[in-house]
Amino acid sequence: MPAIVILGAQWGDEGKGKATDLLAQTGEAGEIGYVVRTSGGHNAGHTIVIDGEKFATHLLPSGVLTPGVTSVIGNGVVVSPEALFREVDALAARGRDVSASLVVSANAHVIASYHSTIDKVAERFLGKNKIGTTGRGIGPAYADKVNRLGIRVADLFDDKILRQKVEGALEVRNQLLAKVYNRRAVEVDAVVEELLSYADRLRPMVQDTSLLINGALDRGETVLFEGAQATMLDVDHGTYPFVTSSSAIAGGVCTGAGIGPTRIDRVIGVIKAYTTRVGSGPFPTELFDEDGEKLWKIGGEVGVSTGRDRRCGWYDAVIARYATRVNGLTDLFLTKLDVLSSWERVPVCVAYDVDGVRHDEMPMTQTDFHHAKPIYEYLPGWWEDLSACRTFADLPVNAQNYVKTLEDMSGTRIWGVGVGPGREETVLVHDD
Repeated sequence: MPAIVILGAQWGDEGKGKATDLLAQTGEAGEIGYVVRTSGGHNAGHTIVIDGEKFATHLLPSGVLTPGVTSVIGNGVVVSPEALFREVDALAARGRDVSASLVVSANAHVIASYHSTIDKVAERFLGKNKIGTTGRGIGPAYADKVNRLGIRVADLFDDKILRQKVEGALEVRNQLLAKVYNRRAVEVDAVVEELLSYADRLRPMVQDTSLLINGALDRGETVLFEGAQATMLDVDHGTYPFVTSSSAIAGGVCTGAGIGPTRIDRVIGVIKAYTTRVGSGPFPTELFDEDGEKLWKIGGEVGVSTGRDRRCGWYDAVIARYATRVNGLTDLFLTKLDVLSSWERVPVCVAYDVDGVRHDEMPMTQTDFHHAKPIYEYLPGWWEDLSACRTFADLPVNAQNYVKTLEDMSGTRIWGVGVGPGREETVLVHDD
């Protein structure tokens, strides 16, 4: 199976790096040659634990720490050169020089300093109606892309074209900053100078990544496409408008990497054994009691990229079924099952009550989803520590039943389970 997609099946922070590691450990993917990011920017966050040492990647694909793997930032990503090199330098300072194995698409759009400025002032302007963005310029950069005012990575190698594009973008953006947000206009020269300062260092990394990836697939090499954010943050299929600015579902991989849909062999959705969310927006199973506090504390639920506390709630099978449908999932990978040890009963949301009407599937409208109240079934809990479990049979019976029940409710098989943060702390459920 040379083309595999791994993406989040909830609101992000599900633990996609562990699923990537399990693929490598089991050999199910063969030898992974390429790991490709296809959407988002440095608002993403992946945690990787190697021999007890924790690493966090944001813009870089999680495969960047695996020897022999080429890490690709695809055309669908928006790239902050400053954030990119800050992350590369931080890894180098820890003895992990990844620059030689990193490739960036010439067609990826660039996040300039004015994008983050606009992002922050717009959030403040919205007040209580804010979206909950990271303030890192992701949305404004995608907006410029759609409005055909964007700057691509390749433009940094032609100073005349770069200046023309910056002038065109700021002609619009400065009007917004000055007349709507009462902020100082951004100087063209300063932006051009900053972006050109990254050109020489960036140039050796830049390629036609669509050609690179398709060539690898033609040769039968294994390419892993790594999703950023998650299904419920997708701009089309997520909890709009409290979403990201790009396509975070499996379909977005094709446009974000420059491959055809017939090339994808397997789509793995990563999902927590409970649910979390960062930022604003509806969250039917959210907990405001001691259980929510306990999930937050035991799960260490702080955003990798943002540092913000994650909102916590019980597993939502409605969302799992929805993610299975819109992504065409072939598998689920369940993370953080170990966090649920010590509950006598574990609630699972099986449907919603919307103004007295039961919904077994996602409500059609934003209003209905805002009003959705969870309908729970209660499963027997367990008290045992799961971190030493390495086979499904090692799990306590009630934990096994929990996994099997979620599999039945969620519409696709659960391929593997995470029982701790380390690479080795995983359990394979299906080995076919």
